[in-house]
Amino acid sequence: MYSKTKIDSLVAEAPILKDIIRTKPVAWLNPEAKSIENVSEFSMHMETMKEAELLWKRFAPFFVKAFPETKKSLGVLESPLREIPKMKSVLNRNNEEIEGNLFLKCDNKLPISGSIKARGGFFEIMKYAEKLALKAGLLKKEDDYSILTSAKFKEFFSRYKIGVGSTGNLGLSIGIISAKLGFKVTVYVSSDAKKWKKDLLREKGVSVVEFEGDFSKAINAGREATKTDPNAYFVDDEDSQDLFLGYTVGALRIAEQLKAQDIKVDADHPLFVYSPFGVGGSPGGTAFGLKQIYGDHVHCFFVEPTHCPAVLTGLVTGEMSKISVQDIGLDNKTEADGLAVGRPSNFATEISKQLVSGIFTIEDEHLFKLLTQLKDSEGIFLEPSATAGLIGPQLVQKSGYAKTHQLNMKNATHVAWATGGLLVPKYERELFYERGCAQVAMS
Repeated sequence: MYSKTKIDSLVAEAPILKDIIRTKPVAWLNPEAKSIENVSEFSMHMETMKEAELLWKRFAPFFVKAFPETKKSLGVLESPLREIPKMKSVLNRNNEEIEGNLFLKCDNKLPISGSIKARGGFFEIMKYAEKLALKAGLLKKEDDYSILTSAKFKEFFSRYKIGVGSTGNLGLSIGIISAKLGFKVTVYVSSDAKKWKKDLLREKGVSVVEFEGDFSKAINAGREATKTDPNAYFVDDEDSQDLFLGYTVGALRIAEQLKAQDIKVDADHPLFVYSPFGVGGSPGGTAFGLKQIYGDHVHCFFVEPTHCPAVLTGLVTGEMSKISVQDIGLDNKTEADGLAVGRPSNFATEISKQLVSGIFTIEDEHLFKLLTQLKDSEGIFLEPSATAGLIGPQLVQKSGYAKTHQLNMKNATHVAWATGGLLVPKYERELFYERGCAQVAMS
């Protein structure tokens, strides 16, 4: 933990930190956000994203055979982009009216794992598996990748181990795809990971190792246990470029969906995207990809729990990934288990510093309220953390961001990125919903 003198100095430089420390919901606009033309050089670019999309296409036959639920989509794993006008009306009650149209990017409906983490998690394991098989001479890129489901490949991959540290959905994604390919996989989870997620992993043949404390302890333990084994590979959520690259493909996909719905994105038709933020790979990768496609016509905002504003703390103080929320006295406790991160990704945060337009924080009970309102208005169930982006449109309007940037909000398209919910058991859904009902009744 930082000394009181150090924290006082940081508060003096950034007064908003006082409210962050008090766990008050805040809206912060990034003073260092840059035009895409002026950002520092990155190792990734549009061509890299397109190459990543080709890997997904090569693996499509594998998914069709290994996961029959993907047969209808020909092995393409994608989720709907759905307009939610009834939820917009609910949000408008007793609040500033949202200008523009409100959509939900339904990654809660992504096949197999039901969360955005499949975009990065599946991609990194696919890339690793392909590399091993190509090097061993068992596979050529021209092959039909359905052969990866054969006993020969399962035996080959069983010689290798996969490790990952997770608070929930990334572990599910890595565990499901790794076990299906034949890898021996271990997921190192923090104590706040949901029991049903740990149980499901074990049902899939995944070894689950639990740690008291938060995400950082789990990921550090997994990293140490894996790096000593030459046949082991660790998916490092705090510093993985491959995870990040996998998420950028989601930007290519949503661009196709926007075009299919005749939704313009240009100087007179701004696009706003609001993403729940944990360690930073998925929202950072999505933002990076969208900026590559739409440049300054897209405006990306992140949402974090008031008790775990990891990236906000890093950006506001300028300490980046060197500081954790515990360093400023926060407990890093939240019901939004996928967002229970005390320290953000070093790699993703450096990129987010230049590309994110702003960050909002939200209290846990508000997440449950939004969950119930969305279910009642649109018939869509999300897990609590996945509802976070729904607060974005009104906060953007209240912040003065549109006026500063001279944006035509009447033509705006708002997209809340729903990051998970498909695999949540029925009894958990009912508990979440009832908790939200209590919040609705109090409002």
